[in-house]
Amino acid sequence: MQISLNLGTLLATADVSTGRLIGTLLVAIALILFLILKWRVQAFIALLVASVFVGVAAGTMSMTEVGGTIVDGMGSSLGFIATIIGLGAIFGAMIEHSGGAQSLANGTLKFFGEKRATWAMLVTGFLISIPVFLDVALVILAPILYALARKTGLSVTKFGMPLLAGMVVTHSFVPPTPGPTWVAYEFGVPIGTVILYSVLVGLPTAIIAGIWFGDRMASKVHIDPPELQVEEESNPPSFGMIAGILLLPIVLIVAGSLVEQSVGSGIAEGLSKSDRGAALKELMADAPIWQQTIAFLGHPVLSLLLATILTLWLLGAKRGATRDQLMEVSTRALGPAGIIILITGAGGVFKTMLGKTGVGDALANTLDGLGVGPLILAFLFSAISRIAQGSATMAMVMAASLMSPILAKMDLSDAKLSLIVVAIASGAAGFSHVNDSGFWMVSRYMRMTEKQTFQTWSAVSTAVGLVGVGLASLVWLFV
Repeated sequence: MQISLNLGTLLATADVSTGRLIGTLLVAIALILFLILKWRVQAFIALLVASVFVGVAAGTMSMTEVGGTIVDGMGSSLGFIATIIGLGAIFGAMIEHSGGAQSLANGTLKFFGEKRATWAMLVTGFLISIPVFLDVALVILAPILYALARKTGLSVTKFGMPLLAGMVVTHSFVPPTPGPTWVAYEFGVPIGTVILYSVLVGLPTAIIAGIWFGDRMASKVHIDPPELQVEEESNPPSFGMIAGILLLPIVLIVAGSLVEQSVGSGIAEGLSKSDRGAALKELMADAPIWQQTIAFLGHPVLSLLLATILTLWLLGAKRGATRDQLMEVSTRALGPAGIIILITGAGGVFKTMLGKTGVGDALANTLDGLGVGPLILAFLFSAISRIAQGSATMAMVMAASLMSPILAKMDLSDAKLSLIVVAIASGAAGFSHVNDSGFWMVSRYMRMTEKQTFQTWSAVSTAVGLVGVGLASLVWLFV
């Protein structure tokens, strides 16, 4: 079926010039940006409209196939990612609702000490953005920033920049957050491998951009905290409990990937990804029960499901929350998650349409002779989209859609594919400015003017993007 589909696409595109296909792609990208920026159309609708345009304008697909391709693209994208995003939303909402974010921040501060409060804020941001969206985490942790600034007499930005750097790096780089998880899934690379390389690159990126560079940017802008006391959760869960719950799914996913790599080490080289996958399934079925158990619990869906159930029990039912309260928190969390699910699904539609019309192959062939490596190309796609329309999630969706047909022609290891995920994340994390909702959230909660926000947060986010792709390029040389 796949062979006949690829043959059909090849025959259809044979009579269509590469120029027309590339032109179709450029117009489609311009259409997406125009709909989002000028007409303020929701990204979900804009991606679907652009997908329909590609299907009709490319000239390689019958108009009657466009609707079915949209359905196929949406279905193939959402089976995995919708489950991850939904579970992650409830997971994060329970940590937020229980006061776990404040507990994590206070525990980290106690561990590092007040003299190293900037490091405490960096680590807090790095951990809390695993389950909690950046803007939500900022709202929750703003009182702690104010309290630190009051106590030390230093600027709010002194502690805010490391916190923000840690949050934006984790939320953009490290699965099981939605963006990198979706990109990894689209590229067919194991989530555990992506976690290993995203932490390897992301942690030093956060330190350089948040501690070293962020401190220099913060010193240029002094912001006094508000004379306002905000009441915290009276009985928050312990630091150890929150840290353990946050790290549980990551540890399980990485352990599952390591077991699969160990079991699959004897598979012959040179096989396609699908053949390697089939061979690995057979080997795993014959593996010892302990290895099967670790692989079972290490599947991203099952590990996150386990962590979510634990949060509902430990942070909810065990602390006196009623069934109705748990239902309300869970249901409320799924509202924002639905938007992300639809956007990523529409991104899958766009990617599928590029593949079936031959536009993706035309792009890959055109770029093949330019001499730009896939890692830098992925970063550029993501960064340009981020600068143009503001949304980090949208930037990752666009970059992954454009890179998928290019990577399909390359025989790259899982390690290098993971680094390409990191490069896309770097482009999406950086370059925050006025078309990014996060820019205004930071401006509001850090009590800065637009100019001051550019001097601090925009500069730090740009450093995250450039340092991230620079370190990813360095690691690329050794894998």
